[in-house]
Amino acid sequence: MTRADRFAPASCPTLVVKIGSALLVTPDGHVRRDWLAGVVADLAARHAAGQRIIVVSSGAIALGARRLGLPAGGRASLEDAQAAAATGQIALSQCWAELLGSRGLTAAQMLLTLDDLEDRRRYLNASATFGRLLALGVVPVVNENDTVATEEIRFGDNDRLAARVAQAAGAHGVILLSDVDGLYTANPGTDPSARLIEEVLTIDDGIMAMADKGSASGMGSGGMVAKLLAARIAHAGGAHLAIVTGRNDSPMARFAQTGHGTVFPAPARAGARKAWLAGRLTAKGRIFIDTGAAAALAGGASLLAAGATGVEGPFARGDVIDIMAGDHVVARGLVEYDATDVARIAGQRSSELADILGYAPRAALVHRDHMVLL
Repeated sequence: MTRADRFAPASCPTLVVKIGSALLVTPDGHVRRDWLAGVVADLAARHAAGQRIIVVSSGAIALGARRLGLPAGGRASLEDAQAAAATGQIALSQCWAELLGSRGLTAAQMLLTLDDLEDRRRYLNASATFGRLLALGVVPVVNENDTVATEEIRFGDNDRLAARVAQAAGAHGVILLSDVDGLYTANPGTDPSARLIEEVLTIDDGIMAMADKGSASGMGSGGMVAKLLAARIAHAGGAHLAIVTGRNDSPMARFAQTGHGTVFPAPARAGARKAWLAGRLTAKGRIFIDTGAAAALAGGASLLAAGATGVEGPFARGDVIDIMAGDHVVARGLVEYDATDVARIAGQRSSELADILGYAPRAALVHRDHMVLL
């Protein structure tokens, strides 16, 4: 199987395709309609071959900023971004509906906030909506709901949104169409010795160090760091991810033919709840653990009170918390105690917990069935 074959209809029944602002919108704020028509033709061919397609489309803020005459591409302030998104989203949705309709496909708009996918019940609701739309042969077109999102409750980039959507929809692959053609060993714009990395099996600190944090176009809000974080989220749900250049006509067909780009093959698919946990961008608090507990978790054990060394954050029982070994997040899970009780029993043996708490203790601070290693 070639790298591109992982994303073909035969091996990838459901595919999420993300399109960045720099590809979709010209510097003066117009849709690149001819280019987009080529992308839609690619998507229609895949749909006809039996692949279910979800589009995550940037561009609303860039389009709205031109119509409203806002400076800095509509990103000078949160209020400007919200106003630009409210204006541009109408034009963006209309464009997608028209072009998909010209190929006999029905578009559906879904606008999501961070909370829609961080809250378990709302996540399941979104998942059900994706499932029904795809079963009906509809192409959902997704964007972050920037009209109401604030700095504290937003994805901030559509790369991670695309990966999170893939989890919610049970997708098998994510393709990020970008203004760059993949991950390089260094910034190819400044280092002539930089080389393209065609496949990444493990997203470790060395890989993260290669990322350029900036958005090359100035219109988008992502960058290579966001794409690598998206790959981690996609992996948590068992979805392959590819970073592919969109700076040519019919970029999806070109990728299928050449495989040019960077592919992040996914490990085995995790259970739905654990995938949701691993893909979350937020946590209510943190529990710090010692080296013995870290080794036990790596071996598949639950987190016991004896291995905890401290807590941070006002979390309650049932909240999602990060488990820290030093400065590193090693796991994430649903905690069985609130923060005050964890602080009281941290470092204590199980036989001592009833006397400290005044009630029968639970089996673990975080049970392995409600935990995912990171």
